[in-house]
Amino acid sequence: MKKLPAKIYKEVVKNTPIVSIDLVIKDANGKVLLGYRLNNPAEKMWFVPGGAILKNEPFKDAFKRITEDELGIPLQLEDATYIGLYEHIYKTNFTNNPDFGTHYIVNAFCIQLKQTNIKLPKDQHSRYWWATKNEILTHKEVHQNTKNYFNNTPSFSN
Repeated sequence: MKKLPAKIYKEVVKNTPIVSIDLVIKDANGKVLLGYRLNNPAEKMWFVPGGAILKNEPFKDAFKRITEDELGIPLQLEDATYIGLYEHIYKTNFTNNPDFGTHYIVNAFCIQLKQTNIKLPKDQHSRYWWATKNEILTHKEVHQNTKNYFNNTPSFSN
């Protein structure tokens, strides 16, 4: 399993939905990790970490890889709580081509992070923010798709 070359991935994004995993990462105080996105879709917005599942990649393996890519630490699917299935449709795409958007089918999971000192990667996000539920729901630069994880979700009580 490997990532597709950009030219092929562009055609996939243009023509099919992408199956992905989003990670609602909570610290010991109940704050949630958000990253300020460097690229489209959702460029210059706060968003939860996540990533696409690769062709022929078992779901558990994808979860472990995505947590390692996005958090710098590999986590197990068994350590997460499933939040639900979401659909994210964007007018933009990673190539910034105005002719098509991006469509994700997202499996969202919540993880209570035990580690407090993690080194977060900077290839997808320029900076990070540990935010409360109220901050997430009221901040104008938090993307609506991220806010949707906290609307009507009783498990996010902070």
